[in-house]
Amino acid sequence: MPDVRLASSQGKWILLTTVLGSSMALLDSTVVNVALPTIGRDLDASLAALQWTVNAYMVTLAGLILLGGSLGDRYGRRRIFVLGVVWFATASLLCGLSPSAVLLVVARALQGVGGALLTPGSLALIQASFHRDDRSRAVGLWSGFGGIGAAVGPFLGGWLVSGPGWRWVFLLNVPLALLCVPVALRHVPESADEGEHGRFDVLGAVLGALALALLTYALIEARGGTAVVVLTGVAGLAAAVAFVHVERHRPDPMLPPDIFASRQFTAVNLVTLCVYAAFGGYFFLTALQLQVVAGYSPLAAGTALLPTTALMLLFSSRSGALADHTGPRLPLTVGPLLCAAAMLLMLRVGPGADYVTDVLPAVLVMGTGLVTLVAPLTATVLASVDSARAGLASGINNAAARAAGLVAVATLPLVAGMGPKAYRSSTAFDAAFERAMPVCAGVLVVGSLLAFCLVRRPAPDCRRPECRTHGSVTAPPLEGERRG
Repeated sequence: MPDVRLASSQGKWILLTTVLGSSMALLDSTVVNVALPTIGRDLDASLAALQWTVNAYMVTLAGLILLGGSLGDRYGRRRIFVLGVVWFATASLLCGLSPSAVLLVVARALQGVGGALLTPGSLALIQASFHRDDRSRAVGLWSGFGGIGAAVGPFLGGWLVSGPGWRWVFLLNVPLALLCVPVALRHVPESADEGEHGRFDVLGAVLGALALALLTYALIEARGGTAVVVLTGVAGLAAAVAFVHVERHRPDPMLPPDIFASRQFTAVNLVTLCVYAAFGGYFFLTALQLQVVAGYSPLAAGTALLPTTALMLLFSSRSGALADHTGPRLPLTVGPLLCAAAMLLMLRVGPGADYVTDVLPAVLVMGTGLVTLVAPLTATVLASVDSARAGLASGINNAAARAAGLVAVATLPLVAGMGPKAYRSSTAFDAAFERAMPVCAGVLVVGSLLAFCLVRRPAPDCRRPECRTHGSVTAPPLEGERRG
């Protein structure tokens, strides 16, 4: 039984290393968007290359994150966590040294593999190490520090791009890993699931990641309309069909189909797909809009978005408490509508936009919508299945959000009519942005309608602190298995 106390020196070291590890992946998901215009100019990259800079990471992360959690359960959570940190740092070094856009994209895909190994392990280590009386507080501190990291991320990314250069957005992970790994090896106890003896669903993971990669390529390159694009799209659909077939017939599937027997779980994941698709497109394009059109520096653009995450950190717990009384249907209906309104307000951001009158209102409304939405969504996912499957349910929800975001980043520039060099012309990009934001808002309205029509049963009181103290805008928080 886990017996480490939070007040002990070992407990503090465990908390430090898990925060450092998860912060690497969390920071990376928030700082890269701010660096995109500078990366594009420095590497003479097309808009498609910038899309892949975001999506190559998301493809491997979303496709492998469930497998990463299973590997930790089988072979040891500390072992897989450390492997993930080392892998992530090595890939980050390759990103920082990449001389071309192609090599940067390859390195980003490798970085996603490392993220899939370390992201589930950071929370699982806390829950497998701490005494049950301290576990909730430890998870709350871990989640809170991670949220602070998410809030600081865009500001830090902007400062690095404006100062030392965009390569340091990636190179920063190397010293973090050099601190994290020795602490983990010395102070974190090893743990594994002794009852985990099933075969790994490697085929399912590969097919899932392959389907995402092929379909993403087809969407990003669709404007070319070549035979290769068509064949890639068909191959992606075939891989998706094969993935569903494999998961339905394997004895130990990565994604058990029977978990969707819960209508509530299915409904909330449909809402998740809509809202995080809209968020993925919004944050990708807004970071570009602020710099390309409004003329903000990378530092100013990163700082501009800080209030959104700050609001989440300050008020998510109150939102979660309110949702416990009202049930999930109301916040899951109202939250997306507030976020849709924020995206329409963002249409005010044009050449020479004033921060206080043009940008800040949209950022504040977006933060209010996220506060209303994220904690109840996570709590409802966890409450919609048996407690023994909470970790699996959370992993599926997290992967669904990331997959939705990468599809949005691939599709939205195509829908908005952005050309390969659109981000180098303020006029062209501004026109495309004005077409894209209503599309994102419309997807959120669909999510709101789905919540209103399908989410019925009130969720029981969710006391998991990771539901409430969360600052990431790219995916819902992960919940690990509770043992001991």
